[in-house]
Amino acid sequence: MKKNIVAGLDLGTTKVGAVIAEKNHDLVDILGFGVAASVGLNRGLVANIAKTAEAIKEAMRIASNRAGIDVEFVNVGVAGEHITSLRHRNYVTINNAEGEITQADLERLREDVKLIRIPSDRQILHIIPEEYIVDDQGGIEDPIGMSGSRLEAVNYVALASIPAIQNIKRSVERAGYTVKDFVLQPIASSLSVLDESEKDLGVVLIDIGGGTTDVAIYHEKSIKHTKVIGVAGNQVTRDIRETLGIVTEQAERLKKEYGYATESAVIKDEDIFIPGVGGRQDRKLPISLLTQVISVRMRELFTIIDNDIRTSGFRSKIKAGVVLTGGGSLLRGCKDLAEEVFGYPTRIGVPEEFGSGLTGEIGSPEFATVAGLVKDVPGALIPESVLKLNKKDSKKKKKIGSFFKKIVEIFDEL
Repeated sequence: MKKNIVAGLDLGTTKVGAVIAEKNHDLVDILGFGVAASVGLNRGLVANIAKTAEAIKEAMRIASNRAGIDVEFVNVGVAGEHITSLRHRNYVTINNAEGEITQADLERLREDVKLIRIPSDRQILHIIPEEYIVDDQGGIEDPIGMSGSRLEAVNYVALASIPAIQNIKRSVERAGYTVKDFVLQPIASSLSVLDESEKDLGVVLIDIGGGTTDVAIYHEKSIKHTKVIGVAGNQVTRDIRETLGIVTEQAERLKKEYGYATESAVIKDEDIFIPGVGGRQDRKLPISLLTQVISVRMRELFTIIDNDIRTSGFRSKIKAGVVLTGGGSLLRGCKDLAEEVFGYPTRIGVPEEFGSGLTGEIGSPEFATVAGLVKDVPGALIPESVLKLNKKDSKKKKKIGSFFKKIVEIFDEL
């Protein structure tokens, strides 16, 4: 019998990925993995609940069939430009007789953070302590067992749009599953592709998806900043389509087969042929021209991210450089362009530190998020809005049940 089973669901703009795994001590064994085309999402937001649910069903069906296990609960990745974050510092006093800090004190700190004022349409997604302070002594990673009278924490708090979360929840439930945790996608990706030493030295993770690009900055082993940008792979495809006057499928194929992120990465400038539309003749296109179209958009994306890094105040703290992941990082020359724009050493991040099973199937940058969703996610919360919805649903079920019960009683009396 398999134990400690966990499932992850990555709802992307171009694809829905599902993974079922077994946690085995410090390793995670991949039991099943499935991918389905995504047509119900746009830039991290659900645009069509029915179509999203069908894609979830298909991806989970494939993963469950390969794993030989049916699951009920899934960790779901969340992205989109509605994601925001803030830094919050709070404290509690230690009142027990020994003055020893316990797990209960950490829970009181966490509960206190939930009381902060946030916009009415937002909900807390993560509360991740960056550091603890005991009686003015800072830089503490784990205060349990220490003595003190005052315990403080500096927290990274991620917020998400309540309607966006509710639409994801409804899509997952229509597919027949229940959300266990909502997880910010850049946090999930970081769990699968970043090394602990990189997080300590300071690193920027850039996950280039189809609809959005997720950015996360780590320093001293703690997450310091996240950003979701609405420029990603699909926009590059649209640029090719509009510039060259071809259909989307052709533009996507050209990008993947012949595209480069920067002209300096082109090994040999050759001509490629584009099939004519409506009986027209095939057209000849130099790779250098295709690269120019792609390069403009990719340079714009990296420039936006570079400006965000500067605004965050952590640019001088990044000593380990940049890690690129996501399907967009597979574009040839992407690493070269990143090093040129950011001025940091750059590598491509692939999911690592998994055990046995189907690990090879998710060993690609495009599966970084779904791979991280089956690891131990720090600070994940089930949003209160979802809990309230669950309570409302249960109340409705009770009312419906009591209604039918009364009808049965009436017929029994007759």
